[in-house]
Parts: sequence; structure tokens; C-alpha cells
Amino acid sequence: MIQDAQSIFLSSGCFLDALLSGQLNPTAWSPLEREDSFMKKQMGLWIDHRETIIVTLGEHGEETKRIESDMERYTRSSGKPGSGNSVAENQQDRRFANYLNRYYDEVIAYVREADAILIFGPGEAKGELKSRLAKEKLGERVVAVETEDKMTDPQIAAKVRQYFHQ
Repeated sequence: MIQDAQSIFLSSGCFLDALLSGQLNPTAWSPLEREDSFMKKQMGLWIDHRETIIVTLGEHGEETKRIESDMERYTRSSGKPGSGNSVAENQQDRRFANYLNRYYDEVIAYVREADAILIFGPGEAKGELKSRLAKEKLGERVVAVETEDKMTDPQIAAKVRQYFHQ
């Protein structure tokens, strides 16, 4: 693609005039420089065990995505520990852990392309996600983890824009 544009530009005769007049930077065609000039993909996400709202800031503007966990189908046992039903409690805990793993896998699949990730939310899910990202060798992309109460989608988007100064 770059070579096609370059050859068209070269064949038009304008290239030499622009270069000689100082209007063209001869290194502007460098793929490395072009890659660095693209806006980095920044993501901020509000997360709890029920849902994740992800705001992406990139070269194509702002995008919001919601990932719901269907948590209501997988509730932890309400019995007290030692209530005599430890086998059922263990099975329920394993189902809950499996459910969380699938949920976090879906979130990680979406944020994998981010250059910078801001994580915030009210409970344990933000720390659990950060740990999972570290295991996936994506931990260095996490720029901050913050505690926030329930927020509306516009509040989440505003927080992400403010954090990344956009």
C-alpha cells in the first residue's frame, strides 16, 4: 500500500519538486515512522462480576462495548461454610470459577489489541482481571487500576477520555 502510493507520487513528477523545495521530509515514507505516528489504541474498562463496559479510544474515534456475564445463572452457594453440604458447595465454587474464567477470557480477547488499559470498578473483578492479564503477558499494558462505584456508560466514557487526556 505504501509502495503503491509512493510509486504514484514518484511518477507524478511532484515528488522531486516537493523534495527540492523542502516541503517533503524524505524519511516520511519510512514504515517505522509511519507506525509511530498512528494513534495508540487506549482502552478503559469498568468491570464487576456481572458486566464489563469497555471504552476504546483510537484512530477511528471512540467506541463502547458491553460484555455481559449472565451471572444470575451462576450464583454462589448461600449456605454457610460447614453447613453439612460441602460437596455441593465445592461443586458450586468450581462452577463459579469456571464461569469467571470464561467471562475473563472474553474480556481479554477484546482488550488484547490495546496499547494501554485502564481498569476500574467496585469490587474484586478488577484485581482478578489484572492478574489474568499478567498471566497472558499483557500486564505491562495496564496503566492503572482504580476503585469506582457503579457508573453510567457516559460517566465511564468521560473517565476514560479524561484519564487519557482526549
